[in-house]
Order: sequence, then structure tokens, then C-alpha cells
Amino acid sequence: MSTVNERFNQAEKLKDAGQDQEARDILLGILEESPEHVLSHLTLARIFTSLGEHERAVAHAEKACQIEPTEGFNFTLLSVTYQRAYAGTGDTSYIRMAEDAMARSRML
Repeated sequence: MSTVNERFNQAEKLKDAGQDQEARDILLGILEESPEHVLSHLTLARIFTSLGEHERAVAHAEKACQIEPTEGFNFTLLSVTYQRAYAGTGDTSYIRMAEDAMARSRML
């Protein structure tokens, strides 16, 4: 059986090749085994954004921040995810959340 890192690398290659759904499936499998795998959450946030599944994207970006609350990069990605969720949905509540996440990333 492949290690988590090997499967994650495979998912990254699939994502880079434009095979988002296949990458998503691998990453979701990783999270079933290792729910705290931050890189899988961050990558799923990007994939779900590209698939137009903004609520799922936000949930994964937020989870990465919960797991690593002192990692500024995670909050930057969360801010970008909120911005793209606003662009995709028109829900203005995402604007304030994006600003708050960016402020948090700068503090860290």
C-alpha cells in the first residue's frame, strides 16, 4: 500500500494535469485515513474552488487553519478561498471573512 505522502504526490500530479476529480478522490481517501493531513485540506480547497463547489472549498481551507492555527500561509489561502467563493456565489459575507483571514495571516 502507498504511503500518505506517495498518494498526496500522485494527487498533486493529477491536479497539475487537470484531472481534478481524480485528484479529489485520492485526497478524500487520504483524509479518511489521516483527517489532520493539512496539505490534503489545502489542496482540496483549491480543487473544490476550481470545481465551483465553494462551500466545500471553504470548509477544507477553514479546517487547515484549525489544524495549524499559527501558520500564516493557511490563512492567506483561506482568504483567497473566501474571495473566490464571493466571486462564484455573490455572497457578500465572504468579503469580510476574506479580510479577517488576511489580517490574521499578516499577524502571524
